[in-house]
Order: sequence, then structure tokens, then C-alpha cells
Amino acid sequence: MEISEVRVKLVANQDDRLKAFCSMTLDNEFVVRDIKIIEGTGGLFVAMPSRKMSDHCNQCGGKNHLRAKFCSNCGGKLNENRVKQDPHGRMKLHADIAHPINASCRRKIQETVVAAFHEEVERSKQPGYQPVDLDTDIHEAD
Repeated sequence: MEISEVRVKLVANQDDRLKAFCSMTLDNEFVVRDIKIIEGTGGLFVAMPSRKMSDHCNQCGGKNHLRAKFCSNCGGKLNENRVKQDPHGRMKLHADIAHPINASCRRKIQETVVAAFHEEVERSKQPGYQPVDLDTDIHEAD
């Protein structure tokens, strides 16, 4: 697998832990969007795209986020013990949409994306800097 392109969109609020959103193109053929660069206690890390997990109301079947106390459809009280825990005992509120399946792939992505972030930070210091547009595709679909 070759990481053929990384686009970085810096976040304006530098006091926030979220530093940037990224898109990554693999082998000039496949794009992964909504990758985040986050400032953690040990430095920058890459968070892969994820979605909020949800469940359904026992009374009406309406879909609700796991932190909801009442159903957004019928207003009924939801069970408080609906959240599953990960192997470390933390509440599992999000599920990865795309992620590496081994440590070497994760390391490769982490190093490449963080390096692209640092390059974008340096570019942002130049006069006339224009941030990248993550919504515009350079490559046309065949």
C-alpha cells in the first residue's frame, strides 16, 4: 500500500485538542476522509474516521445515541446500562469506519499524516496562504 496523497485542513482554534482534518489517498485509487489529528498527552496522534454508536428504543424502535436518557422519537425513558465497554473498561461510544489492522500499517499512516500536518503548518505561515479544500477531488472518477 502506498499513501499517494495526504491533504490537511488546519483547525482555526489552536487551543482545542483537534488540530486538523485530513484526507488520505491510497495507491492513487482510494480515499479515506475525516481523519483527525489530535494533540494528546504524548503528542500528536491520528484518529481514524468513526461514527457515533446508537441503539433502538425498546418501546417504539426509534434510533438513539448511546448517551441519550430519553428516546428522541417517543420520549420514553431509556435503559441507562446500554453502553458496551472496550477491553480497557472504557465506554464504547464510537466505532471506526476505516482503520489499519496491524501496528506497522498504523505507524506508516501516523508518520505520513503527521509529517503532512507539520508541512501544512509551515505553509500556513507563508504570506497569501490558502488552505486546502478537502471537499474538492483532484482525481476524477473513471
